[in-house]
Amino acid sequence: MTVNKTGRAFAALALATTLGLAGCAGSDDAGSDDQNAGDDEASTSLTVWVDAERLDAVQVAAEAYTDETGVAIDLVGKDTADIKDDFIQQVPTGEGPDITMGAHDWLGELSTNGVVAPLELGDSAGDYLEVAIDASTYDGNVYMLPYAVENIAVLRNAELVPEPATSFDDMIQKGTDAGLDHPFVVEQGAEGNPYHLYPFQTAFGAPVFGTTDAGYDATDLRIGEGEDFAAWLAEQGKNGTGALNTDIDGDIAKQSFLDGTAAFWLTGPWNVGGALDAGIDVAIDPVPSPTGEVASPFAGVKGFFLSSESENKIAATDFLVNFLGSEEAQLSLFEAGSVLPALSAAAETASNDEIIAGFAEVGAEAVPMPAIPEMGAVWEFWGVAEAEIINGADPVERWQKLTSDVEGAIG
Repeated sequence: MTVNKTGRAFAALALATTLGLAGCAGSDDAGSDDQNAGDDEASTSLTVWVDAERLDAVQVAAEAYTDETGVAIDLVGKDTADIKDDFIQQVPTGEGPDITMGAHDWLGELSTNGVVAPLELGDSAGDYLEVAIDASTYDGNVYMLPYAVENIAVLRNAELVPEPATSFDDMIQKGTDAGLDHPFVVEQGAEGNPYHLYPFQTAFGAPVFGTTDAGYDATDLRIGEGEDFAAWLAEQGKNGTGALNTDIDGDIAKQSFLDGTAAFWLTGPWNVGGALDAGIDVAIDPVPSPTGEVASPFAGVKGFFLSSESENKIAATDFLVNFLGSEEAQLSLFEAGSVLPALSAAAETASNDEIIAGFAEVGAEAVPMPAIPEMGAVWEFWGVAEAEIINGADPVERWQKLTSDVEGAIG
């Protein structure tokens, strides 16, 4: 395996020094030092939690690391639904792993609980997609080694509509001209789905929070600037064009596209396989803007966190930065999940696939989903407010109430 060279020599020296010190610790008997050092070095290991889907991909990097350093890596397959809570509970007890796989939007909770340590990426930070590093940063520190970037885009049935839409209205018109009752579908449901509608909100210049050099600023709540967006939601809702419909949940949206009754579907890479299996000629398009400004979706970034209680931080950092951060490892992880790699070189290679290239193009305009704890208050009220506006509530009044509810919850 080819590893990152930046800082590799230093990391190897630091690791060797650490292991040597560990071998000498705890004994004043010079005659037994060599034997004890060998025993301690053999027992030095890293525990890494990984979801089952990517276990084999990480195993390749783990074996390469062990071959080069002699440090054993114990990979533990975990249910993705349990990793975060188990990590938060076990790290303070000393029973947790040195490294865990996870998602960037856990960062606020992990940091608040004091269970993660900053990562020293050095110059290698510049080797990653900018959105991946931004998402991995919290309060000005990088806490996650990113390996994948995921965002939504528009899936277009190229047989029904050969050309991409130039705007939201053009998308609806193209689908209508194709003779479809539902030109465009997007997952909503009774309680709304603001994640999927966020690109349209950003096109109206209404992000959830402002940002500083350190990341999202919880004191700069900007969701209240979305009244024009709210008015547009109403226009596209029950009493308007009907382009947005809370009766359409994820399953209905998917089936409409698979059946060919919808030409455009706003969704993520996780749904591409089903469309291809259905024999649809799928094209990936940018989210068409309702305003002429860029419609930026959220980016979700996946990666690996370093435990704040790890007794082997130097070795763990070396493994993360120089092995899981290698192009080979990032491509192996890509092949396991078909999600755009976070490392720029690996992303370029993966983009030889037209589908991946399409999502990468849209992702270039994506913004990290806020990982700050205050985002929980936004999610609590956001979707319900949008659903009520789509179903006929006064858009300005309801958006003002949403803003007031979030402000009150953040306190």
